[in-house]
Amino acid sequence: MNIKEAYNQWSAQYDTNENKTRDLEGVAMRTVLKDIEANTCLEIGCGTGKNTSWLAQRAKTLVAVDFSEQMLEKAKLKNEHQNVQFVQADIQQPWHFVTQNVNLVTFSLVLEHIENLEAIFEKLALYVADGGYIYIGELHPFKQYNGSKARFETENGVQVLTCFTHHISEFTNIALRFGFKIVTIQEFFDDNDTSTIPRIMCLLLQKN
Repeated sequence: MNIKEAYNQWSAQYDTNENKTRDLEGVAMRTVLKDIEANTCLEIGCGTGKNTSWLAQRAKTLVAVDFSEQMLEKAKLKNEHQNVQFVQADIQQPWHFVTQNVNLVTFSLVLEHIENLEAIFEKLALYVADGGYIYIGELHPFKQYNGSKARFETENGVQVLTCFTHHISEFTNIALRFGFKIVTIQEFFDDNDTSTIPRIMCLLLQKN
């Protein structure tokens, strides 16, 4: 099952199943971006809209993008904001949904499914305005080293999605190479227990 089909199937239970990674990433985003507002925002991997309404209150215009049509339908039902445009798209293809430079781009639990990060950062270098920000929230690579991957229950058993491990240094080195400075790297732990392996890694980057 490819990523698009998997998330279409997962959409029916994504909001209701226990999902510590989904929930903690939402907390992480609100923490990292609490002092940042944007004229134009691009939300990559909006899913069922767990972060969309919060972002819509912090941006004049928001384009919410997801690969899964079924995830997008769930997100649209939750949305009450007039400044949001929903777009179904594969971010590994040309970004026809971007019509102007943006001040903030967010990635929520998306880049683990992308093998070639350089191709994504090429697009970011093109479309992020000078001084604009990139937020990246991902399952921590330490979790991936221990075998954790995006997965959900189906009638036929557990569906494990295709994921790629990207080391922290890979993110930071690619970001620097494409003209982004590292504002912060933060880690988030289950129950704030810093004696355990962190669950979420967040980066905030800014275009020089």
